[in-house]
Amino acid sequence: MPKFAANLTMLFNEVDFLDRFEAAAHAGFEGVEYLFPYDYDADALVERLQANGLTQVLHNLPAGDWDAGERGIACHPDRVNEFRDGVGTAIEYATALGCKQVNCLAGIVPRSVSAAKAHETFVENLRFAAPALEEAGIRLVIEPINTIDIPGFFLNRTYQGRSIISEVASPNLFLQHDIYHMQIMEGDLARTIEQNLDVIAHMQLADNPGRHEPGTGEINYPYLFDLIDSSGYQGWIGCEYIPSTTTEEGLGWIRDHI
Repeated sequence: MPKFAANLTMLFNEVDFLDRFEAAAHAGFEGVEYLFPYDYDADALVERLQANGLTQVLHNLPAGDWDAGERGIACHPDRVNEFRDGVGTAIEYATALGCKQVNCLAGIVPRSVSAAKAHETFVENLRFAAPALEEAGIRLVIEPINTIDIPGFFLNRTYQGRSIISEVASPNLFLQHDIYHMQIMEGDLARTIEQNLDVIAHMQLADNPGRHEPGTGEINYPYLFDLIDSSGYQGWIGCEYIPSTTTEEGLGWIRDHI
């Protein structure tokens, strides 16, 4: 049976962030993820994790100025030093939180930067980050994201992510497969998941359209859950969706799976 983690950036947002850990545990989740831990003292986050018996499943590397619309800096040639400093910060937090994997958001390609230069920069940054994280016992994943929600995002499709993983040639670089994003960009979800299980280390979900909970859109989640379960996938599935009403009211879909 798949293991589901609550994405605290999106779920239980009717309560203060630090109170979402307790809400997630109360709802039956054993793991949590969220965009970034860096606005909080690591000890405060550790306290919430331990008090509620939760595993920190994933967080992202520092990704620039999120509030200003930045969605990662890993493909920005003029931000390499900032990116590398962020790897160190991520290692400090992930180590404190007991988090065994972090996600690198490629970012939106700057208008002044060619696709080739963005690609080169992303690959070189990953070649720096992957071994540094491996030494700390932390897995690195990269995530293709759809270009409707984030126009101009560099990494968009599963095959592109797989190609970059091959080019970086690190044993510590894997794919984060977000079902929602890949339904928009590719479709053919079942076959794509089956064909790339060897590099998929983390998954996320939401239904489409609307990015709400499973059962509200076009994706056949019962079928996908059975497929993922029978495939032997051992990772987590992050519930990164916008509740259509409240989080609690929208959790009916998961009670048969936790």
